Amino acid sequence: MGPQEILLAEPRGFCAGVDRAIDIVEHALAKFGRPIYVRHEIVHNTYVVNDLKSKGAIFIEDLADVPPGATLIFSAHGVSKAVQDEAVARGFHVFDATCPLVSKVHMEVAKLAKEGYEFIMIGHKGHPEVEGTMGQLEAGIHLVEDVADVARVQPGQSERLAVVTQTTLSVDDAAEIMAAVKARFPLIRQPKQQDICYATQNRQDAVKIMSRDVDAVIVVGSPTSSNSNRLAELARKLGVPAYMVDSADELQAAWLEGKARVGLTAGASAPDVLVQEVMARIKSLGAVTVRKMDGIQETVKFPLPKGLKV
Repeated sequence: MGPQEILLAEPRGFCAGVDRAIDIVEHALAKFGRPIYVRHEIVHNTYVVNDLKSKGAIFIEDLADVPPGATLIFSAHGVSKAVQDEAVARGFHVFDATCPLVSKVHMEVAKLAKEGYEFIMIGHKGHPEVEGTMGQLEAGIHLVEDVADVARVQPGQSERLAVVTQTTLSVDDAAEIMAAVKARFPLIRQPKQQDICYATQNRQDAVKIMSRDVDAVIVVGSPTSSNSNRLAELARKLGVPAYMVDSADELQAAWLEGKARVGLTAGASAPDVLVQEVMARIKSLGAVTVRKMDGIQETVKFPLPKGLKV
């Protein structure tokens, strides 16, 4: 027996930072023509990256692969000072698509570093956002990935210590790690507003509510997307089988066998066209009704950088 009903999470899909980053690439292509070079995947979504490739974007990791004088865009995840400096030295025409909520963390680090602070950063090693934030300083930022790391971390001093986090973490896991950080370093300075962004928080809150009412959760998102992975993890923690798909053809009928009600959500970098295709696939397996959750309506918008208005 296949599914009967789809419960659609609200909110889901694109956040303001992702919207803006994709807009920056599309505006640059319209204004300057192809090719436009982008350092790292503009957002962690295979469909979006392939779509922009087809329009003339070239994705690179190493700035040595960009010809002199080219237009270069930094991805939504942000970059280190070293990458910024290298881009200037190579004479690229740069547009920065770093999410403003990531830039906020970078500015906080720069400001407090001037006041002599060292930092504990809660995040996932190797994630480009973490590399970008830690790369705002030459030294003095110490990464912790879990509670065990907190016990091992050795900052140079603890009088002036501040904590920052990656914007796309599990809210609950981050709170647990933050509690361990505060227990070990009681005087540590916390950000005025939490670094985990509104979109990450809202999508996780929606999955928490949805998980009470469904027999399985499908998350539309790419394997590299931190916030999409956290949504699937969260549903599983709440006892609901959860599966992540990059596209409708990855959805397996066996996952939904005997599952009357299926929850559907999407990470912040997954476009709605994919959600619609996944929904059509679930309907083809038997679902007849789609119910949209009541949820927060997000109205956040971020302006484009100067010089890109077409």
